[in-house]
This record gives sequence, structure tokens and C-alpha cells, in this order.
Amino acid sequence: MQEIYKSVLEADRAAIVICDLNHTIIYMNPVAISRYEKWGGKSLVGKCLLDCHNEKSREKIHRVVDWFKASKDNNLVYTFFNEKENKDVYMVALRNDEGDLIAYYEKHEYRNRETMKMYDMN
Repeated sequence: MQEIYKSVLEADRAAIVICDLNHTIIYMNPVAISRYEKWGGKSLVGKCLLDCHNEKSREKIHRVVDWFKASKDNNLVYTFFNEKENKDVYMVALRNDEGDLIAYYEKHEYRNRETMKMYDMN
């Protein structure tokens, strides 16, 4: 089953960076590796996410993770609108079967209408 979950992440067209509760980057999908190449790409895995952000952003990340920890119902926070890329950005809690917080990631949702033709498999 783990292979299937990884395949879902690897196929996503948005960058996915997953961090543990120490803010260590534990996974980057191929889009994230490419997107963050000028900052180290794949070599960012194992590094602290907080080192990639300014003080104001670090404070916000800490506040969100503390909020995730406060309740099993606290799982999604809207954090940013990227006007240049026309996308909404969220932080998402990742929990185990018991509902304990085990990690978090940033989710990107693009607002642009799909340009691919429906069912075009050519």
C-alpha cells in the first residue's frame, strides 16, 4: 500500500514537501525537487524547512503546527494566495490512525482552468 501512496504523491503536478514535527524535510516529490532546484533540490531532504524561511514565516509555521497539535480536528490552514501562479496555498496536518500528528505538508491548489482536453489520450 505504501507504494501506492508514494505513486500518488509522485504523480501530482504540484510541489509536495513533507516535514516531520522537527521541521525536517523528509520527502519531496519530483515537481518539488525541480521547483526548488536553485535552493538545492533533492539535497534539501534531511534539512530543516525553517532554514529556508525568514523569521516571520518561521513564526507562522510554528503557530500552525501548534494549532495542528491542539486538536485532532485542526487539519488544514489557508496560508497564502500566489497571484503570479494563481494558486491557493495551505498547510495540511498528517496524522496516524489514532489521530496523532505525525507530519505536515504544504498543499498547492491552482485556480487556472484545465487546458487539457477531456479524455484526450493521444
